Amino acid sequence: MQMAADLFFFDADSLRRLAEAHQDEFARGQPFPHAVFDDFLPAGVAARVLEEFPAPDEIAWDVYRDRGNTEKLATTRPALIPSFTRHVLAEFNSAAIMEFLETLTGMTGLTPDPYFLGGGLHQIEPGGFLNVHADFNVHPRLKLDRRLNLLLYVNREWRDEWGGHLELWTADPKRCARRVAPLFNRCVVFATTDRALHGHPTPLKCPTGQTRKSLAFYYYSNGRPENEQSPTHTTLYGDAATERPPRTWRQRAKPFVPPIVLDTARRLVR
Repeated sequence: MQMAADLFFFDADSLRRLAEAHQDEFARGQPFPHAVFDDFLPAGVAARVLEEFPAPDEIAWDVYRDRGNTEKLATTRPALIPSFTRHVLAEFNSAAIMEFLETLTGMTGLTPDPYFLGGGLHQIEPGGFLNVHADFNVHPRLKLDRRLNLLLYVNREWRDEWGGHLELWTADPKRCARRVAPLFNRCVVFATTDRALHGHPTPLKCPTGQTRKSLAFYYYSNGRPENEQSPTHTTLYGDAATERPPRTWRQRAKPFVPPIVLDTARRLVR
């Protein structure tokens, strides 16, 4: 890792070695491929992100409720994010991170999301939660398939009894297979499919004035393995998260046809 003047840059060689060391962990992760990295950022970088992290009443956060399935704050608006943290967010969309993720996962053709749709800064206050779900599978603007989530937690001295653990669930039968505490500078990378169920459904029990803070990043590709394909959908909760509807013609053609051609064909069909 390198810092120049007031900026921070990922070191591609260091990330490549880290990815190679965790390839087996990711591939064998249960209930779906994932890996956990502690002390992911240089300590000073993570500390500064935490220092800058806006309090719930400090900026105009977007409030997510999603039909009663969550209670959290989030923002992707650059004007509301402190400058150093904005630079760190940009580094998570850099070539060094893309090579790290491709080496770690074996996926190819990954691309970041310049809009940070659904990602960016997340914050959950006492009583907040996120029901177990499968994520939306296609970016509505880029028309690309969502393949990976990367979460970075910035919570110092987090106590286990407060909860807020990231829960990874099996799809059939539905049960929690792993709980990951949201500890300071801990990074979690996991594959995103219709059967990659996750969340933290138990309301947060941290004391007043304490919140669960994280940075969220999602990565995409044009097409995905056939056994992961399904019609475009938004976030799926409850029984809807384990249903496997048949693939559409667009899903079948996507790995072989540029997005602009598919969009044109879809408009003509309509």
